[in-house]
Amino acid sequence: MKVNLIQRWHAVASWTWDAQDETCGICRMAFDGCCPDCKLPGDDCPLIWGACNHAFHLHCILKWVNSQTSQAHCPMCRREWQFKG
Repeated sequence: MKVNLIQRWHAVASWTWDAQDETCGICRMAFDGCCPDCKLPGDDCPLIWGACNHAFHLHCILKWVNSQTSQAHCPMCRREWQFKG
């Protein structure tokens, strides 16, 4: 009885962010890329979700929140902005 053994193994993987949209509602850049302030996608440009379930690049939402003169609101639904916790 002859047993065949695996000689080689080539694994392929991919990932995507699990967000409702494919692009940031502030900068309109793809979530699998990065915001305009970053050069490469990765850990330095993660997605951040609000309590309203809208997602944005970290740098984009921080700029948005800091630019508001009063209480910050979600740029998509205008609910009071709160980071999802």
